[in-house]
Amino acid sequence: MDTGCSKAVREFFVRMYEKKLIYRGERIINWCPKCQTSISDIEVQFKELDGKLWYIKYKISGEDNFVNIATTRPETLLGDTALAVNPHDDRYKNLVGKKAIVPLIGREIPIIQDDYVEMEFGTGIVKITPAHDPNDFEVGLRHNLKLIKVMDEKALMNENAGKYVGLDRYKAREEIIKDLEIEGNLLKIEDIKHNVGTCYRCSDVVEPSVSTQWFVKMEPLSKPAVELVKEGKTRFIPDRFSKIYYHWMENVKDWCISRQIWWGHRIPAWYCETCGEINVSLDTVKVCSKCGSDKLHQDDDTLDTWFSSALWPFSVFGWPDRTPEFDYYYPTDTLVTGYDIIFFWVSRMLFTSKELIGKEPFKNVLIHGLVRDAKGRKMSKSLGNGIDPLEIIEKYGADALRFALITGNSPGNDMRFSDEKILASRSFTNKIWNSARFIHLNVDEHDVKNVLSKNRGNIENWILSRLNTVSKEVNENIDKFEIGIALQRLYDFIWDEFCDWYIEFSKIRLNEGLDDSESIRETLVYVLSNILKLLHPFMPFITEKIWGSFPQCEKSIMISAYPEYDDKLDDKDAESEISAVMEIVRAIRNRRSEMKISKEKRPKVYLVPNNHINIKNYAEIIKSLTYSGEIIFDETVDSENFVNIITDVAKIYIPLDELVDKKEEIFRLTKELREAQKRLESVEKQLLNKDFTERAPKEVVDKVRDNSETLKKKISKLQETIETLK
Repeated sequence: MDTGCSKAVREFFVRMYEKKLIYRGERIINWCPKCQTSISDIEVQFKELDGKLWYIKYKISGEDNFVNIATTRPETLLGDTALAVNPHDDRYKNLVGKKAIVPLIGREIPIIQDDYVEMEFGTGIVKITPAHDPNDFEVGLRHNLKLIKVMDEKALMNENAGKYVGLDRYKAREEIIKDLEIEGNLLKIEDIKHNVGTCYRCSDVVEPSVSTQWFVKMEPLSKPAVELVKEGKTRFIPDRFSKIYYHWMENVKDWCISRQIWWGHRIPAWYCETCGEINVSLDTVKVCSKCGSDKLHQDDDTLDTWFSSALWPFSVFGWPDRTPEFDYYYPTDTLVTGYDIIFFWVSRMLFTSKELIGKEPFKNVLIHGLVRDAKGRKMSKSLGNGIDPLEIIEKYGADALRFALITGNSPGNDMRFSDEKILASRSFTNKIWNSARFIHLNVDEHDVKNVLSKNRGNIENWILSRLNTVSKEVNENIDKFEIGIALQRLYDFIWDEFCDWYIEFSKIRLNEGLDDSESIRETLVYVLSNILKLLHPFMPFITEKIWGSFPQCEKSIMISAYPEYDDKLDDKDAESEISAVMEIVRAIRNRRSEMKISKEKRPKVYLVPNNHINIKNYAEIIKSLTYSGEIIFDETVDSENFVNIITDVAKIYIPLDELVDKKEEIFRLTKELREAQKRLESVEKQLLNKDFTERAPKEVVDKVRDNSETLKKKISKLQETIETLK
C-alpha cells in the first residue's frame, strides 16, 4: 500500500482500461453473502457435502403432460427463464419449441436445446436460471434469455420471489419444498453428496449471482503468457506443474477484479452524476471529460489484492518509472512458491508482465510442497497438529528449523515435519559448533593462516579432495534446484568425513606430535571455512557466528566467494589410501562390537595389507581408533586361535585369548543363541497362522516377516561365532 506500489496499480488499471482489456459489465460472479463481496473463481473452495436432489414436475403449457426436472437448488426455480435439453436427446425432441410452466408462480418459459445439457445427468432435462448459475448464464447469453434475480446481496429472497420475499435462501427452500408437495409437483427426493462452492475467507456457501462488476478480458492476455512457458523463457521446476498452468490459462474466464470490502486499492474510476460517463484516470477527476460537470463520485469498490500483487516483479523496482534497479534486475531469476497459488499469483504475474513489459517476469518458478505433520496430514487448527515456527526457533534455533525443512525434500513434493527431524537438526548444529571449538583450541595460540598448506600429507590431501568433490556436487544440485540433495550431501560430508574422521585423525596426530602440525592446523581452518561457506545458504546464522569467531576469515561470510570445484585438488590416490585405513578401523570396531569387547581390552592386531596399499604410516592412528595394544605387520600369522577379519584392503588377525575368556564367551553366546531361537519359533508360529497373515494389516505382517529374517541372520552369526571359539 505504499506510494510506489499504489502508483503502479493505478497505471496498470488505466492502461488496461484504455486498451479495452478492463471493462465494467453485468456478468455472473461468485458472491459471498457473509463477506458481502464478490470473489474470483479460484477463490472459491469446493467441499463435498451431503445434499439432496429434488425431482420437480414442470407442466407443458396447453397439455396434460409434464416433464420431470432434477435440481439441488429448488429455491432458484423462481428465477427460471427456460428448460433445456440436449439436441441429440431423442426423448425430448418433440418438446423443443414448446413452453413449460414454472411451478408455484405460473410463468411460461420456452423449452430450448443446448449442448451444455448432459443427457445422463438427472432426467436429461434441466431448468435454466441465468441470474443464479454460471453455466445457465452462458446458455442465457446464447439464447437471449431474460435475467431474473430472486435474491439480494444477503442471500435473502427479493421482490421477484413473490410470497417468499424476505426469507433466507435456506428457509425459502424449506417453504418452497412444502408448497411443491402441497401442489403435487414434488415427485421424489434423493440423498446425494455433491461439491459445494464456499468462500475461502469465511467458508460460507457462495451464491452465483448476476452483478455489475469490473472484469479483465483474459483471452488476449492468456495466450502470450502460455507462450512464455512453452518457449522456455519461464520454466516450472518440476516441469509437471507447467501442465497445471497450461490447463488453467487455456480455459480461463474473464477475471472479476472488483471487491466490495476495504481490502486493497480503490478503483480509479469516477462516475458523472449528470451524464453517467465513466472517467478512468491516474489522477483524481474533478470535471467530467464528456459533459464538464463537476458532480462526480469515485467507485466505492476496491481491487482484488491479486490484481495488485500481479505487478510485484517490476513494481518493486519503481515501475512505471524506468529506474537503474529495473534495468539491472529485470527479469528476475527465480520465483519460489507453493503449488497452491499457481493460479492465484504465478499466472497473473506472467500475463501482466508480458502485457506491460513485453517479457517474462522471472526465468524459473521453483515449486515447493506443503509442510505436513509426521503422519502426512495437512496442518490445521481443527486437527490441532500445526506448529508455531517462532516457538520452534525459540527452542531449537532458526538454523535447525531451516535444516529440518530442507532435508529429505524435493521440488514440488510435500514434506513431513516431526520432532525427530528437528532433534536431528539440532544435533547437527551441535556437531558443527563442537568441531569449531576443537579447531579454536588447536589454532588460537598459533599463527595459522586460512590457506592451502604446501607441506601436505595424504590425510590432508584426502580431506581436501573430498571437500572439492562435495563443492562440485553441492553446486550442481543447487543449479538443478535439488536443494534437499545438496544439503544432504553436505551433511554427510560434514558429519561423517570431516567430524568423525578428519578431526579424529587430527586429534591423534596433534596430541602425539605426528606429521606436520602447521599443515594440519592450516587444513583444519581452510576446510572449516569452506564448509561454512557451502552451508551458509542453508544455515545462515550459525555459519556467520562461527565465521566471525575466526580472525583468519573475512568480515562477513556473505561477501565471500562460494566454493567451486578445482580439478587440481582431486587426489584419488590419497582418497584410496585413507579409505583403506577407514575400512580397517571400521572392520575392527565392528568385530569388537559384535563380540561385546570393552574399550579396556587392548589386544594386539596383526595386519596383512594388500600390496598396493601403504598402511604402515597409519599404524598409530589405527591403534588409537580401534583401542588396540599394538599394530603388527606380519604376513606369517597362523590364523588358528585368532579372530579373523577379511576386508577388501587387508586381512586382520586378533589373538582370541587377548579378547575374551573362551569358556565364558561360549556360555554367554550359547545363552543368547537359545533366546534368539525361542523368539524365532514364536515368530514362525505367528506366520503359519492364516488368520494372522490374511486378516492383519499388511504392514504388520511385513514387520513380523522382517523380524523373522533378522532373527535367522542373528542365529546364523551366533552359531558361526560359537564354532570359531570352539
